[in-house]
Amino acid sequence: MAPANLETEDHTRDAAFNKAMHKDSSNAQGGLSALMKKDKTAQKAAVDEYFKHWDDKTAKDETLADRDARKAEYATLTRHYYNLVTDFYEYGWGQSFHFCRFAYGEQFQQAIARHEHYLAAKIGIKDGDKVLDVGCGVGGPAREIAKFTGAHITGLNNNDYQIERATKYAQLEGLSHQLKFVKGDFMQMSFPANSFDAVYAIEATVHAPSLEGVYSQIFRVLKPGGVFGVYEWLMTDNYDNTNERHREIRLGIEQGDGISNMVKISEGIAAIKAAGFEMMLHEDLAKRPDPRPWYYPIAGDMSMMGSIADFPRIVRMTKIGRGIAHKFVGALETIGIAPTGSQKTADSMALAADCLVAGAKEDLFTPMYLMVARKPLA
Repeated sequence: MAPANLETEDHTRDAAFNKAMHKDSSNAQGGLSALMKKDKTAQKAAVDEYFKHWDDKTAKDETLADRDARKAEYATLTRHYYNLVTDFYEYGWGQSFHFCRFAYGEQFQQAIARHEHYLAAKIGIKDGDKVLDVGCGVGGPAREIAKFTGAHITGLNNNDYQIERATKYAQLEGLSHQLKFVKGDFMQMSFPANSFDAVYAIEATVHAPSLEGVYSQIFRVLKPGGVFGVYEWLMTDNYDNTNERHREIRLGIEQGDGISNMVKISEGIAAIKAAGFEMMLHEDLAKRPDPRPWYYPIAGDMSMMGSIADFPRIVRMTKIGRGIAHKFVGALETIGIAPTGSQKTADSMALAADCLVAGAKEDLFTPMYLMVARKPLA
């Protein structure tokens, strides 16, 4: 069930903070050029609000109360996380904020698009369908799926800055007639019941304090007979919360990725069924015998590049590349060009990358547990 006490939405407050912090940076090219345009006072407020959940918290002494506090402020935590990291993501990764599988010789952007196409195909999204993208980021997957299927897609997001950027990119690509992006909390959606022919979520619902809660909202807005597909971030069932090493990996992922409460695969499956869905298929796609693992870019393994065209992106992900970038950002912060907290944010993301790789190698984590489920006709 959804938590009894959800955060109260305040779109006026969020819009005012967005204007104060990001100013006109949503119109910047993106990446570090947008980062430099932030308001330093507002940026510091976002840093303080986000990191209060993580500073002085270790895997050794983490308590259930710590996790409950993060769950209670899930929406604020997620909103400020993306206030801080969106420009870094666009700089280092692109406009589709998710992982993917890699085929032999496949370039990074091609693999990202194929991962999106695969989900759309498994759901059965068709030309003209009315589709909801839950947690749409800056709209990379929505644009790709709109072009791939011909569907009309509504992107739901609780971060104003990302909505502005997603809207801008849709206009640039001439896709405004197929795409719209709206502000909202996916734990308490404002859409009428039975509104959408299909719903998908790509590595976004992990930010929910309760998977059953967000899946129940998706069930409500989906038309009877409609299909929901998700790539979910989950700990595997090998995860043991009494093991300090396991907790250290989970906590590092949660801190660096704005997650209040990550759960195991068995809990994710149980949540989607408890929401009322009929499971059609589910599989950990990270287990497929691909020639390169999903995590190779964040591991910075240059030997696994599918194409020399990926060199600039992958070199940024190596420890040396990340170290240089973080020191550069830190230097700009010191002399007052980059906003306060930029290096702290970058360092937290680097910690998450290391923990994601460790979680994958130790079979404790997957970012692509595929679940496809149908809402019954009656």
